[in-house]
Amino acid sequence: MTISELAEQSAQLSHTYQVTPEVYQAFQLCSQDLNPLHIDETYAKEKGFKGCVMYGNILNAFISHFIGMCLPTSNLMIQSQDISFHRPVYLNDTIQLEAGIDTVSEAVNIINYKLKFRRITEGAKSELVAKGHVQIGLLLDKEA
Repeated sequence: MTISELAEQSAQLSHTYQVTPEVYQAFQLCSQDLNPLHIDETYAKEKGFKGCVMYGNILNAFISHFIGMCLPTSNLMIQSQDISFHRPVYLNDTIQLEAGIDTVSEAVNIINYKLKFRRITEGAKSELVAKGHVQIGLLLDKEA
């Protein structure tokens, strides 16, 4: 697959994720981040939130899954990614990740995607919780 073919097949994609208790616990175990904002509901409410705020980097993990499992080839590597957080994410939120191509460079086999993370609420309404970018590179076979 060429970078142009990949760009054509992945110009606009989306995938839905759920911030389940298992996702939350696995990320907490991996990160060892025990900040009270993430683990103490009383503390989070005292700070003006409706409950414990989920780790923002869970969204980075969703990017990893999206690139590794949702694109039409596994010959990819994330080269950079960033996220700007706009609203907190809470336990059991349903998050839709939307990706659209920003730029493609055939010279160096990369695609830059713009990302939007939307919380899906009742009535199929959505609200933007974060935006970001991810740059992926297409891996080439090593010549013999």
